[in-house]
Amino acid sequence: MEPPESAAELEADAVELGEPELRLADPASPGEEHADVEAADAPGHGRCWPQGAWVCGSSREPGKKKAPCPGLGLFYTVLSAFLFSVASIFVKKVQDVHAVEISAFRCVFQLLVIVPCLIYRKTGFIGPKGQRLFLLLRGIFGSSAMILMYYAFQTTSLADATVIAFSCPMFTSIFAWMFLKEKYSLWDAFFTLFAFAGVIFIVRPPFLFGSDTSEMSKNYSDHIKGTFAAIGHAVLSAMTLVILRKMGKSVDYFLSIWYYVILGLLECIIILFAIGGWSLPYCGLDRLFLILIGLLGLGGQIFITKAVQVEKAGPVAIMKTMDVVFAFIFQIAFFNHMPTWWTVGGALCVVASTTGSTIRRWIQSSK
Repeated sequence: MEPPESAAELEADAVELGEPELRLADPASPGEEHADVEAADAPGHGRCWPQGAWVCGSSREPGKKKAPCPGLGLFYTVLSAFLFSVASIFVKKVQDVHAVEISAFRCVFQLLVIVPCLIYRKTGFIGPKGQRLFLLLRGIFGSSAMILMYYAFQTTSLADATVIAFSCPMFTSIFAWMFLKEKYSLWDAFFTLFAFAGVIFIVRPPFLFGSDTSEMSKNYSDHIKGTFAAIGHAVLSAMTLVILRKMGKSVDYFLSIWYYVILGLLECIIILFAIGGWSLPYCGLDRLFLILIGLLGLGGQIFITKAVQVEKAGPVAIMKTMDVVFAFIFQIAFFNHMPTWWTVGGALCVVASTTGSTIRRWIQSSK
């Protein structure tokens, strides 16, 4: 599975598809990015997974596209969120398989898709000289974000991990201001503080909330580990998006995914050998879960890409809040774990912050 993509990961597609700029600050996976669809007038390149195409190339001429059904893009967004959320269930269900090993299987699965696309598009496997450092950083940050998200799923609740990962736009706005010199207004600061408050509600540090952590689903130590892993995922996903914005259209998007996959696989192998955690699952059911994680993650990528094709990034980013809704539902239904009111309050703060920031930029770009 790919980690649930936040609103942060949608802007890269919005830029590629020629929409007005929206600094939504994905997915994924977030951490994990979904497949790009180039603008129709890009010379010399086929498309990947556009209207009616499954892997690489499209048989439909740009001038003959039919108008999409109203709400189709939002339906794709909800379907993508559902697939990512179901995959997160399997991540928690897999027994005795480290999060890094799950990430390695995910990289291998995606490698089987990316390599044929690169060969078809004739982009090469190295990239332009001036962009190789950025590609390396993109690969390292993106793959590390994926590993941290899987670790967060395994060590804390689905709802907590998903909500904290949804705070990615808070970090993206700050990093874009620091490294890309983008405007950072008082409204951005307000939404950032609101999201930060939501994360504090979920973490519930003892020095603020006292030492009683009896409501935690696991011991507080595991909860803290998962929380910091989810925060790390949000930070690294934000850095990944800033790097993608820095590179712009000078690098084929599939090439950036190639760096993410190959560096992620190398990173996973090194970590697994270092910790001695490499082992094939003994149970056939766990092996099936690993396959389903890959299939559902790829399906989620395809549908979020198609969503941004037929709908503006603003509404899609808002509809991505369904990630949080599904996380709460599945946590209750499959793990019999009722979220605390602190988690609900934190989720409302983070979702309100992301939605408010998205609506504000959407309105500004429409003027």
